[in-house]
Amino acid sequence: MSAQPKIILEKILGTLGFAATVEEHQLGGDLMLDVKIPEPGRLIGRQGQTLTDLQYLVNRILFQQDQSAPKIMVDVGGYRIELRDALLKKVGEAAEKVRRWGEPVELEPLSAYERRTVHQALKDDPDIETQSIEVDGTEKKVLLLRPKRR
Repeated sequence: MSAQPKIILEKILGTLGFAATVEEHQLGGDLMLDVKIPEPGRLIGRQGQTLTDLQYLVNRILFQQDQSAPKIMVDVGGYRIELRDALLKKVGEAAEKVRRWGEPVELEPLSAYERRTVHQALKDDPDIETQSIEVDGTEKKVLLLRPKRR
């Protein structure tokens, strides 16, 4: 990969005046950039919006430099990892309901990142299929889990 995600993120953070260190980790085949900063809340923002925007910015720059660059996940203080774990737990419970009752289960509206996480988690499940459905008037979509059609 010609683009350097860590360097790009460090430059953005430096330009914004954040004294931070960035560590690279592999997470389920994806690259995660973990930002270490004294006050993580400032970079996470309300409901993670600042962090989401920062991740979007890094991925757009990477895509501009190399259209084949994989998506990067940016985390601060374990915030995204905790949310991801909680989401996967909730999805596991919903998938179990689908298996047990054979009825579709609809999850609450999720961001694109959250939907991608769920789709990836269940893509190889032999019993469950997922579908994103638009919610009128929002950017978010709900995720429908249902038994796979055979």
